[in-house]
Formats: sequence, C-alpha cells, structure tokens
Amino acid sequence: MFKKVLIANRGEIALRVIRACKELGVETVAVYSEADRESLHVRFADDDVCIGRAPSRDSYLNIPRLIAAAEITGADAIHPGYGFLAENPEFAEKVSASNIAFIGPTPDQIRQMGDKAAARKLAQAQGVPTVPGSPGPVESLEEGQKVAEDLGFPVIIKAAAGGGGKGMRVANDADQFAQSFTLAKQEALAAFNSDEVYIEKYLARPRHIEIQIMGDTHGKVMHLCERDCSVQRRHQKLVEEAPSPAVDQTLREDIGDAAVKLAESIGYVGAGTIEFLLDTDGSFYFMEMNTRIQVEHPVTELVTGVDLIKAQIRIAAGERMEDATGGIIASGHAIECRINAEDPVTFVPSAGRITTFQAPGGTGVRVDSAAYADAVIPPYYDSMIAKLIVKGRDRTEAIGRMKRALEMFVIEGIKTSIPLHRRILADPDFAAGKFDTHFIERLLGTNGK
Repeated sequence: MFKKVLIANRGEIALRVIRACKELGVETVAVYSEADRESLHVRFADDDVCIGRAPSRDSYLNIPRLIAAAEITGADAIHPGYGFLAENPEFAEKVSASNIAFIGPTPDQIRQMGDKAAARKLAQAQGVPTVPGSPGPVESLEEGQKVAEDLGFPVIIKAAAGGGGKGMRVANDADQFAQSFTLAKQEALAAFNSDEVYIEKYLARPRHIEIQIMGDTHGKVMHLCERDCSVQRRHQKLVEEAPSPAVDQTLREDIGDAAVKLAESIGYVGAGTIEFLLDTDGSFYFMEMNTRIQVEHPVTELVTGVDLIKAQIRIAAGERMEDATGGIIASGHAIECRINAEDPVTFVPSAGRITTFQAPGGTGVRVDSAAYADAVIPPYYDSMIAKLIVKGRDRTEAIGRMKRALEMFVIEGIKTSIPLHRRILADPDFAAGKFDTHFIERLLGTNGK
C-alpha cells in the first residue's frame, strides 16, 4: 500500500479522496491555489502545498508544479480526482516517469478512449453497438454535409477530443448544418485545442445510461451495474440514479457485458465509466468512455456497498479485484442531486461567501461537499459545491427521502440549484420514471436555453 497520496484536485473530490485514504491508513497531500487557501481539503490533509494563483492554468493544470509538490512532500502516488488533469495522458506519463504511481489507467488507455472517434472504432471492432455516424473525424464542411445527408437529419456534431457537453451542436436540417458544423469546430478548438469533429445520427428521445467498470492489474474487469444520468441540461448532468428505472435485468446484463468486453479489449486498469444512449425501442449504443472516477460515483457506492475510491487506490497498489471491492450485492435505490452555486432560473454562476450551510441528515442521507458556513465560493472553478445523495429500499422511498433532504438543506449567502432540484423531484413524469435527456427542456419550456 502507498504511504502518501497527493490529490491533484480541489474541493469535494479532494476531500472525498482524503476520507478514503484516512480509512486505509494512508497519509495525504493537498494542493491548493491561492483562492483555496481556506478550503477543507487543505485543513484535513496531512500535508499541503500552494501551487499557484487562482486561475486553473496557474495551479491545478500546472503539471510541473504538481509533480514538484509530490516530490518535495514524499508522495509515492497521485490521485487525479475528476476534471482538471484526470484524463490527460501526458500528466499520467509524467507522473509515472517521476517514479510516482498514477491512481488510474495507463496513459495509453487514457489516450485510446479519450479520442471519441478512435473509441468508436474500437467499440465497433469489439461488436459493441455504436450510434450510426462518420467512421472518423470529418475534415471539411462538404464532407460533413455528405455524411449528414447519408445519415438523415437530425444529426449531432461532436468534438473528437470533447467532454462535458462542449463542442456539441445539433443540426435539424441541411440549412442549419453549416452553422452548427462551424460552431462545433470553433468550440472544440477553444475547449480542447483541437477542432476535429465527427458526426452521429441524433436520437430524438434517448436515455443516458452509464456502466461503472473496474479493472485490476491482474487482468480482471468487472462492472458494478448502471446509472441513469438522463436528467441534464446542455449535456451537464443534474440528477443521477441507480439502478435505472428503464433497465431490466436482461438489458442490464447485455449493457454490462458490452462495457466489460470493451474495457477488457484494452486491458483497462482502475475505475472507468462507459456511457451509452438507450433508445426508446430498447436499443443501446456506445457513446464514450470516461477514464476516471465520475462525479456521480456515490449512487453506485450506495447500492453496491463498494467504496470506489478505496478500490481505486487498492487496485493501483496492485491488489486483486476481489480484495479491493469485496462482495457485491446490489440492493435498494440511490439518487444524487448536484447542488450548484448558480441561479436556479438563469443558471448564472453565483460566487460569493456562504453565510449559512446546514446540511440535511438522517437515515439514508449522504452529503459530499467541501462547503461550510463562511466559506467563499470562488468564481474560477466549476459551480458544483455539494452532492446530495440518498438511498431508499426502492425508488419511491428514495424520491421521498430526497424531497425531504432538499427541503432541509439550507444554504444562504449565494444562490443554488436546490429550488430546481425540488421542482424536478416533484414532477409526475420524473416520479413515474418517464424521462429522457430532453426532460429539463420540457420541464422548463426553454428548449435548453
């Protein structure tokens, strides 16, 4: 087992990794920007290093400073969390080259699955269904128009190196295609320093289903059931749950087997998530793989009883899957709401000082957060400040428990998305499990705007 783990991240996920390390008896190192000097992950780590100014490029994205922080504190492993450099193969390479363990997949595995067009080809080679689309990146507008006409409108243009909903544009007809294609390429270049895009058939009312997988260094890959992440706005997830109300046992086995087959084909190591679109006729299609822990991992933890962060660390230290995860017996139903520091109507970020922070508690309620009363939410980073997760014996109990928890979650001084979450949970279609990736658009009557 490692002696000291540096967490190359901030906020909630950094604190989450610290908790796991403490249970394993492993010391931790927190890194922080000048804006995060008073953060809880800094307070609870065994050691801490300031790595630069508030902007991410000067701190959390600065690879030399992260490596230097690990070396001067004697860390023998680095956990990247999610976001920032978690799926950056160059970072993983430099960590390994510095004789420090990277708690995650290999650089080659990150590279293979990080390019969406390449990942599609790999999935197709393994017989995993993919949404009909271009065989690879589309070089020109003329080529793109030809692909779109062959597929039939509507189509979606996606950044090949993308993620988080950036560089994605829908074209409903030929007249709209040119503008959507140009905008997608511009957004892709700005977000990922690559303007490569590919084109897929656009599914009208799909569900977003993802499979949590885990692979060890001894060749074992397994899945830990599915999560439903269909409630999202502009491809940003708002509510996640496990299991999905749209997936029965047969479909669960089929999607799970497809995910494991794909991960096994590259000898995948560590935690990862393989995402699918589920069409209304029950057909499912590979969309992408995230080679890291997900924001929504707690819902899987609650229904399986597996601490995924501890499993990540133990697998990176060389332990076998069965020792790292223990026995898995799925039970109950879990729901997570991402609590964002933003206006629930306009979605404008709401930075500032929290004057009151009273988290809900009680049976089956979990709050993952680094926020507290008097904490300052800086304007430089992602707006998510807490994850509220509940578990019930079934989905009905979980919904009731989440409603109660949202009512008792008090955050003052800044605006949050809690009123929107309460509206979602109160919606009859959500209660009935009748929703897809366009649920929020219909709920708000905004067409996603």
